[in-house]
Amino acid sequence: MREIYLAFLGALPWVGVLLAPWGPWRVREVLDSKADPQPVDLSDITVLIPARNEAVTVQPMLRALDAQGTGMKIVLIDDQSDDDTIQFARAATQNLQIVSVHALPAGWSGKLWALEQGYRYVYTPFTLLLDADIDLGPGILAALRGRMQHDNLALVSLMASLRMQSFWERLLMPAFIYFFKLLYPFHFSNTLHCRRVAAAAGGCVLLRTRVLEEIGGFHSLRDALIDDCALAGRVKWLGYRTWVGLTHSVRSLRAYDDLAGIWNMVARSAFTQLHYSIIRLLACTAIFVIAFWIPPAALMLPDAAVRMVAATTLGAMMLSYLPTLRFYSRSPAWALAMPLIGTLYLAMTWTSALRYWYGQGSSWKDRVYTKTVDSGSS
Repeated sequence: MREIYLAFLGALPWVGVLLAPWGPWRVREVLDSKADPQPVDLSDITVLIPARNEAVTVQPMLRALDAQGTGMKIVLIDDQSDDDTIQFARAATQNLQIVSVHALPAGWSGKLWALEQGYRYVYTPFTLLLDADIDLGPGILAALRGRMQHDNLALVSLMASLRMQSFWERLLMPAFIYFFKLLYPFHFSNTLHCRRVAAAAGGCVLLRTRVLEEIGGFHSLRDALIDDCALAGRVKWLGYRTWVGLTHSVRSLRAYDDLAGIWNMVARSAFTQLHYSIIRLLACTAIFVIAFWIPPAALMLPDAAVRMVAATTLGAMMLSYLPTLRFYSRSPAWALAMPLIGTLYLAMTWTSALRYWYGQGSSWKDRVYTKTVDSGSS
């Protein structure tokens, strides 16, 4: 009868996920633009766009941004690009100020150093932080500002819809967002009283400039690799409200056509999420083994009661993933791959830890960061 206890152990994580009062598996925090948005005045917004070798995506990104409205100030910070990023950017729009980044000083991440350079040119009430691979749907910037003003928020952020065209993107990208929501429950992140949980999606963040000044600008975040959550954490600790949600109106143009690209993207910061703690890594490993390995293994055992518990557990596992798949118009059949997906993400996390222990650090855009940094939230 030991097998039945093992089967029930495998069920515990999914019972917890499904019955948690805050519903981390549900898709409730959503913001999209109207079907037929009207032209709006955006002269109270300055857009900061750090760009390093983004020739593939910078033109469609800027054209979509230009179509959001009139009057906004766009600052593109060239982070020592050695491709055609700047030429393509100039060809995309005339409403553009280009700032060149000085040499990266010690103790700074590249993106935050670039934003610090652009921050000097912000004189508007609102600042939009936008990655150079983000495509904004019509009217979404006005919708973001409207949400901020209506709910008296200091920071609003939207998790971009990730590209889901290649096999590996379809397998792993919806799960990336699913796991992010489990790690940083949006319900708690969007609640002022829970200051220990703070989340933002760095590709698209709108915040009040005075609040950015109050936290000390980007200098206060200078070594954070998970800079979006660190920013949201600083804002919440000052007593301001933040909001993060999902959307169809903000899309990432970055392609991950093979497993290696996604693997490196996750491994870049996975161990940082665990605060470089071996205890947290082992706890994470135990949870993933219990949640993703025990149920399918128990399904292979001869005892009928064990198989019934295992089948019910696998059903609960897939049920928790269905809202995310449905939101991104993915087939429910992808939920059958959850044990494989969980195993791959656990392996990516261990890759992140091994690279850290071997002194390889986190790498992004041909830069390697070896300094221990805080993710900015628990």
